[in-house]
Amino acid sequence: MDLISIVVPCYNEEESMPQFYREVTKVVDTMNVEMEIIFVDDGSKDRTLAVARKLHELDKRVRYISFSRNFGKEAGMLAGLKAAKGDFVAVMDADLQDPPSLLPEMYEAVTTGGFDCAATRRTTRKGEPPIRSFFARMFYRIINRISDANIVDGARDYRLMKRKMVDAVLSMEEYNRFSKGIFGWVGFKTKWIEYVNVERVAGETKWSFWKLFKYSVEGIVAFSTTPLYISSVMGFIVCIVAFIMACFYGIKALIFGDPAAGFPTMVCIMLFLGGIQLIGIGVLGMYLSKTYLETKHRPIFIIRETESDGENSEK
Repeated sequence: MDLISIVVPCYNEEESMPQFYREVTKVVDTMNVEMEIIFVDDGSKDRTLAVARKLHELDKRVRYISFSRNFGKEAGMLAGLKAAKGDFVAVMDADLQDPPSLLPEMYEAVTTGGFDCAATRRTTRKGEPPIRSFFARMFYRIINRISDANIVDGARDYRLMKRKMVDAVLSMEEYNRFSKGIFGWVGFKTKWIEYVNVERVAGETKWSFWKLFKYSVEGIVAFSTTPLYISSVMGFIVCIVAFIMACFYGIKALIFGDPAAGFPTMVCIMLFLGGIQLIGIGVLGMYLSKTYLETKHRPIFIIRETESDGENSEK
């Protein structure tokens, strides 16, 4: 039988994990496949690791990886993908906002439907603040216009991939990772499955508006150099405007003898030019900072413990 590896990044998910395990096993046990669940503890501050250990004791199909500190969800997904042994690999959230009931349909798509990946997208954003939903939609529109990564509006990380697609994702060893963009960039034939937004079963979301904003900026910087071109174009436009203004006031002074007056005008122009320069420097700085981090070749994550370590300590 085929082996499906289910990668589950976790950060302070002790309340959700037992319910997630029960729901997933209930669904997968009807699919005539083998399964392994890989919980990735991303430096949680609660009992996430203890719950993962307990679930492994109850069911050896459950594996776990624990980081030395919090490295972020992207690192958690990467660690899980590297550890996965399955012919097919799924990425899911522990809060059950990714319905396990979709797994049979996803598995059918990649085995008999001719697809390399079955991915999911939300058709609604029920429960989200309106301002957050607005900026999320704007992000998808912008990044699809300025990058080569095809990211569907409402796309989730929840997907089931064939091994060849997983290997392609793992071949991209960049330090600054944006998985939604990576999944789109590597290509492969993908079936999109739509579903209505589901609320968390327990706990609170770890994604604040500010964290989502930073994440979206990282995604744009990682998959597009358009902001650099925009910065250059803005500088060129400002130079043209400044030249036209200089000609206008010069001609006005020669013809009418009217001196170019106005302290407020000078202040406004200086502030405008200063703002443009700071925007350009900021955009350039973001790209340089990413390059700086890439050249350090630091590990994306550090593992403190896995289920193998726990079993060896018992022996």
